[in-house]
Amino acid sequence: MLFSSGEGALIPILPTAAQHLGASLPVAGFIAGLTMIGTVLFDVPAAKLVHRFGERRSMIGSALLAAIAMLGAMAATTLWMLGIWVLVAGAMISTFALARHAFMAEHVPMTHRARSLSLLGGMFRAGAFIGPTVGALVVFAFGLHWVYLTGAILCLASGAVLLAAPKDAVPDTRGGHHGSTIAVARREWRKLATIGASATIVGMLRTVRQVGLPLWGLYIGMHPGTVSLFIGIAGALDFLLFYASGQIMDKYGRRWALVPTSIGMALSHTALIFAANETGFLVVAILMSLANALGSGIVLTLGADLAPTDARSEFLAAYRLLIDGGVAVTPVLLSTLTVAITLPGAVLGFAGLSFVGAFLGWRYLPRFGIK
Repeated sequence: MLFSSGEGALIPILPTAAQHLGASLPVAGFIAGLTMIGTVLFDVPAAKLVHRFGERRSMIGSALLAAIAMLGAMAATTLWMLGIWVLVAGAMISTFALARHAFMAEHVPMTHRARSLSLLGGMFRAGAFIGPTVGALVVFAFGLHWVYLTGAILCLASGAVLLAAPKDAVPDTRGGHHGSTIAVARREWRKLATIGASATIVGMLRTVRQVGLPLWGLYIGMHPGTVSLFIGIAGALDFLLFYASGQIMDKYGRRWALVPTSIGMALSHTALIFAANETGFLVVAILMSLANALGSGIVLTLGADLAPTDARSEFLAAYRLLIDGGVAVTPVLLSTLTVAITLPGAVLGFAGLSFVGAFLGWRYLPRFGIK
């Protein structure tokens, strides 16, 4: 939660910080996107670090380096300097996330795996709320630059918690596999091409929800403040229900979270094209949150289920690269489709893709011994 809060404090201020250094609007957007670019680029190297140093030390090290990157961004006097430090922060986000995922997959008993990873997903949601909220308070009280320091303190605090924990409570587990991530991906390609693709589609639809809802509010002429309020209400509902998904998965199986959330996202995105006023917008936003809450932790849980015990970090690196790549390309794809076939057509296209994800999940999960 602390690390996600630090990340959440940093990202919203980046476009404004870039503009203060002379960036145009498109360049400011690119600078903000460098966190995700850094994450995608470092997904594979992160596996090497986790394999060599273990999960605990990798998380402590990446928390420290993320804090240093945020302080470097605070001191940046040019766009190049800011961009480089933001890229480094994104790389450390990737390393921390992989180590955290690998640790949970390794040490949490199978009987509790989905609930524990749903709780982890809930911590992401809490951090995504705490970070920007604290950042906003710091901006109003002290100014924009001090948000970097806030993010750095939060990242350092996450590392301090791990450092203070007894080593036997958070043990390092070095992988026994000595092959590359690419070799493991080739060996496990059927998992990645089927269940991995289904999980990627879930991630893409979540991104469409985050980007597409504000765009739709603009499309139907809503006030930006009303759009933010309604999205916040829906987001609160999403947070309150995150644990239910883990209970469903542990008791009834992964299919009963993956398939319903995929179908629910498809139907709610289809309903969005009929939302022509504020009431319709709020109803659809709530439906999207309910659909998303059904699958809280599903992407993490499936990765842990599919990862082979002899190459856990390497497989999760390939799996996360697939997910992160899909998420990163989604805003570009949404914009391109909006220009080509209008926003309603783009939303419907992603809704159709979500039905494909539901089919892949239902058809292929049992083939890999996952109920």
